Amino acid sequence: MTGRAAARIAVVTGGTSGIGLATARHLLERGYRVAVFGQSPTNVDGAARELSTLFDFERVFVRCVDLIDPKQVFAFFREVEEHWGRAEILVCNAGISPKGRDGATPFQQMTLDEWNAVLSVNLTGAMLCCQAALPGMVAQGFGRVVFVGSIAGRALPKIAGAAYVTSKAALAGLARSLVVRYAAHGITINLVAPGRIATALAGPRDSAVNRAAVARIPAGRMGEPEEVAAVIGFLASDEAAYVNGATLDVNGGEYAPL
Repeated sequence: MTGRAAARIAVVTGGTSGIGLATARHLLERGYRVAVFGQSPTNVDGAARELSTLFDFERVFVRCVDLIDPKQVFAFFREVEEHWGRAEILVCNAGISPKGRDGATPFQQMTLDEWNAVLSVNLTGAMLCCQAALPGMVAQGFGRVVFVGSIAGRALPKIAGAAYVTSKAALAGLARSLVVRYAAHGITINLVAPGRIATALAGPRDSAVNRAAVARIPAGRMGEPEEVAAVIGFLASDEAAYVNGATLDVNGGEYAPL
């Protein structure tokens, strides 16, 4: 990686846990300056301590932001610009997937509040971050946007609820619309679709749901957050300049659209 590429500024939403935190670590290991935000004060504090301890604290920027509040989102990006400069890489990873004791809410029992909450975070939140980041990318003639979707938005869902599935599938439509608008400015828009990944969102590895998942995954195991982060890191790199409008599946072969 060249010195210029290493100095690039990346924003990772939902970057205080799971795939987001693994992505922040991955980018920091490669010399990027990385700004992350989350909504849980506990996760934000923990991520700030971990990342600042492992890496040069001057390359780490962590804040608590409510993704469904446009004022907070735009204020975060302004703060990053004042601190370092315009964000050149945006990883839209933040997402929620409400579940109860028996799993996802059945469609007929799902409330409008739950539907709106999931789409507000998973889809509208990504749109707001793009609105905040893309003008700066255009001005610099360089940009990388990576949406973190899901196998649930690509194949018949086995676990996720309707709102989550819809929100993740809709990210592909958002990506296509942005490719048309921004490709000529040196900006790529791609999507990573993880399968069953060992994060807090997936629950204990030995749960009945995860044992059933492992039984149907050709790789015979759940994925690790670092494996998804590595794919995101490639799409964020200078080397991925000609990969645009793509979906990369990271699911151990559970869904293979060859």
